[in-house]
Amino acid sequence: MSSLSQKSLSRLKRKTRVRKKIKGVTERPRLNIFKSSRHIYAQLIDDTSGATLASASTLDGPVKEDLAYTGNIEAAKKVGASIAKVALEKGIKCVVFDRNGFLYHGRIKALADAARENGLSF
Repeated sequence: MSSLSQKSLSRLKRKTRVRKKIKGVTERPRLNIFKSSRHIYAQLIDDTSGATLASASTLDGPVKEDLAYTGNIEAAKKVGASIAKVALEKGIKCVVFDRNGFLYHGRIKALADAARENGLSF
């Protein structure tokens, strides 16, 4: 038997299927999302050089101070706004969205919508 649960195995299958199709380049980096039960993380990654250009999470100071709980949709919206602000400061306006195998609803959708509202285009 597999050591991974069925839910984790399904996410990994979705992750590889999505990752085959998208690549982040310097002009249009990949916006990678990871969520745990308590936190959510976002990174802008240039796949040609393998470098992280910018990041934001619920562990960052300004985002964490405003929140009572970091594992909900409100926290995801703050992280989306934060990553958009950091990206625009670095001159990045267009990104490729990588949901990392997570289903596009709830916190993932809230983060994406907040990033779009604050100036990023997918």
